[in-house]
Amino acid sequence: MTMTDPIADMLTRIRNALRASHEVLDVPASRVKLNMVKVLKSEGYIKNFKMVSDGRHRQIRIFLRYDKDGSPVIDGIKRVSKPSCRVYKGHEEIPPVLNGLGINIVSTSKGMMTDREAMKQGLGGEILCAVW
Repeated sequence: MTMTDPIADMLTRIRNALRASHEVLDVPASRVKLNMVKVLKSEGYIKNFKMVSDGRHRQIRIFLRYDKDGSPVIDGIKRVSKPSCRVYKGHEEIPPVLNGLGINIVSTSKGMMTDREAMKQGLGGEILCAVW
């Protein structure tokens, strides 16, 4: 069975692992997902990540981050641009997430970055997901 939206699958796996209080989760690897995880790491939403392989399949192992009281750092993660309805915005039109408390991950011509970085560089692109 083929998967129609692997990015949404990754976000759902992260959401489910956070609800179950898992420390680590594995997602099938792709270049887009790896770049999204790099943005999540640089913004402090996850502890770390690494590529693992069993010889046939590559996986991204994501180490989730929790507060001192055990609550997850990621309160919500939502897919914005979908295969059925792509969302492209210019740098002036990118909407803030929770009045600037969260981030949008934007795929630009200069690579994957947060909405703040894209606005600073004057780049627009496809808004892949929102994290808060």
